[in-house]
Amino acid sequence: MMNGRGKSDAAIVAEKPANNAEPSAAEPVEPRAATKGNVGQQSTCRTQDRESVSQALDRIRQVARQRKKERFTSLHHHIDADLLRMAFFALKRDAAAGVDGLMWKDYEADLERKLKDLHSRVQRGAYRALPSRRQYIPKADGRQRPLAIATVASNYT
Repeated sequence: MMNGRGKSDAAIVAEKPANNAEPSAAEPVEPRAATKGNVGQQSTCRTQDRESVSQALDRIRQVARQRKKERFTSLHHHIDADLLRMAFFALKRDAAAGVDGLMWKDYEADLERKLKDLHSRVQRGAYRALPSRRQYIPKADGRQRPLAIATVASNYT
């Protein structure tokens, strides 16, 4: 939003030093809005389809694709309850149960409490994923193709 006709918007005007370097300069420095509001911004909405996108995770994906041998030491600070909720609703609702026997609809019951607990365990380093259930699918030539079936979440309380 502009401040008025012919006036600059304070949010985009760069700070320029006065002509006179002394503290009592004839021209004061134009103020500039702080960028603090953008620093914590992790997600935005795209203009076309309003789909929410996590900028931080998108940058991580980009680095992972560009530098295949890069090792990430810690990513848990990017995980929040909203991201866990979004990941849960992105799962296939009719998928087979993992080793714990838990189906999507079973985990959905009391979802907010479970997501809060899961987020807490991830943040304190107590989260441990359960192994995948192994299922073998017969192929036309008589061999079998292994299939790993993951759990919805591990050891929720």
